Amino acid sequence: MNRLATLAFIALASCAAPETTRRADMDFVLPPMKTFATPTPSRPTTSNSQIARDFLDLTFQLENGTEMPAFTRFEGPITVAITGASPPNLRPDLARLLARLRREARIDIDLTRNTDTASIIIEPVRRAQIQSVAPAAACFVRPNVSGWDDYRAKRNDPSTFWNRLTARTRMAVFLPTDVSPQEMRDCLHEEIAQALGPVNDIYRLNQSVFNDDNFHTVLSGFDMLILRTYYDPALASGMSEAEVTSRLPAILARLNPSGGRGGVAAPERENTAWRKAIDRATRPDLSRARRQSAAIEAVALAQDFGSADPRLAFSQYVFGRLTLGSRPDEALKAFLAAGRIYQNRSDTAIQEAHIAMQLAAFQLSAGRADVALRLVNDNIPTVTRSEHAALLSLFLLVKAEALELLARPDEAAPVQRDALAWARYGFGDDDEIRARADEIRAISPRTRQDAAS
Repeated sequence: MNRLATLAFIALASCAAPETTRRADMDFVLPPMKTFATPTPSRPTTSNSQIARDFLDLTFQLENGTEMPAFTRFEGPITVAITGASPPNLRPDLARLLARLRREARIDIDLTRNTDTASIIIEPVRRAQIQSVAPAAACFVRPNVSGWDDYRAKRNDPSTFWNRLTARTRMAVFLPTDVSPQEMRDCLHEEIAQALGPVNDIYRLNQSVFNDDNFHTVLSGFDMLILRTYYDPALASGMSEAEVTSRLPAILARLNPSGGRGGVAAPERENTAWRKAIDRATRPDLSRARRQSAAIEAVALAQDFGSADPRLAFSQYVFGRLTLGSRPDEALKAFLAAGRIYQNRSDTAIQEAHIAMQLAAFQLSAGRADVALRLVNDNIPTVTRSEHAALLSLFLLVKAEALELLARPDEAAPVQRDALAWARYGFGDDDEIRARADEIRAISPRTRQDAAS
């Protein structure tokens, strides 16, 4: 497996720190928060015929399988307003998102202070409020409501149901206030995008936020192409699926010439049993035992997609995450199997980076600091392009500890500061940041040696 092959030789049990390991001393002063500046989204790598098929699946079917009767979007200029208390990072992140939508998706959208006439209302609320109505959701968007109180009053009103829409005139986005800046930004990207366009999430979309695997955290080049297609002059609210289908090939050939010309690819075969199994495996409200059982089932069912399918890799990744603490040898095998699939594709770089983070931690724990450092350095560019601050901070924490093990403390110190600066955006809470840094220090041989002395 090229870079990842060496992981097969790790002393597997070494990833679990012994009970005598002390907690690392992380009583440091946190540096100022770092945020991302210039976006560098990846370009779609699939053909236009496949993108056309994906567009139709995203547009004419809800995630629960309900069919959408017609194509809908906002017609005319779109305005966005924030109501209620606004956390510090919300407005800057929203401004960056709207600028990208104007530039990349060519959507006429801008910020307004007029909450009475805004097309999209953003209302930050407590996470507990969101979970009281949608236990599995981090955030959500609802049509034809103007805020939280209005949503509660109209929750069962058919006018707020997605499958009753014929056009979009008013949307309300509900974001959690008591989460990290990154989690709020991630919600902002996905929910604003859904307010504007796609109503579905599809696991096979490897380059998209419209995927419940949560690897992508900001709108990708694929997502911007989908949204640009939504607002192309050749389409209009009220069109049937057949009407949209007949126009898509010409639209995509014009907007994405590198994707080639053609019709619409054949429908992708779905596996409902796999979808249900992977949904159970990733539900935080279920017991770990039930989630592990569901992950095992998902891995078995995903074989039906083929040995190189990313859905099989995701199933293995989920199983690895769920067994990392109790069965590290099995977890490592699962990560390696997922990595083999992701590494051989052009559209799964961020997925491969998530695997590499797990493997770098194994390497660090085994005392192979040089290999851990190489894994980190190979993947930092991908993680930075993906604007995943939480993952970036973890990579940098591993890098700093690896440099310490290699007796390069002068290099480790600035890397540690960068890691903590990104962690302020990625994890938010100071105690959470210290806990994450503590975890990386705890698996290091350096910390275990201190505990034994």
